[in-house]
This record gives sequence, structure tokens and C-alpha cells, in this order.
Amino acid sequence: MNDNDVLLDESHDLSALKQAALSYVTEAFAEAELDGLDGDCMAQAALFAAFTELVATYGEEAVAEYAATLPDKIRTGAFSMAMSLKH
Repeated sequence: MNDNDVLLDESHDLSALKQAALSYVTEAFAEAELDGLDGDCMAQAALFAAFTELVATYGEEAVAEYAATLPDKIRTGAFSMAMSLKH
């Protein structure tokens, strides 16, 4: 395991910084909705921006390895739980 594995690994308990970042992103989604953009459009743009930032920070291989873990996280509800954090 290397530093990239640790930094890219998600935990169920968001750190204070990750919680603050999630608040900013959630607020951006709400503002975009007020301006008439739908959630799907925002989500795709956010994913593109997020992966661009991750690749710039960690490199393609580390991000590809992280992305390969996403199907299991999606299926086990990791992101469904994240949605409940914003309400």
C-alpha cells in the first residue's frame, strides 16, 4: 500500500474537511438547480471535475485503481448514505 491508497480511500466517517467540502458541493448543486440546471447535468460535470483533479493530484493509475472500487461502493450504498448527509 502507498500514500495514494490511503489518500484515496473513503471512510464512513467524513473528516471535518471532507464534510466542509461536501457542504460546498451540495450548495453548488442547490444553486445550479435554482438557475435551472438539472441534477444529472451537475453530477456529470462534478464527476468530470473531480476526476480531473484526482488525476492531476495522484496520477492516472492511482485514480483508475480507485475508480475500479466504485461499483462495489455504489452497490453497497456508500453514496446513498452520503446523500442522507446533506439533508
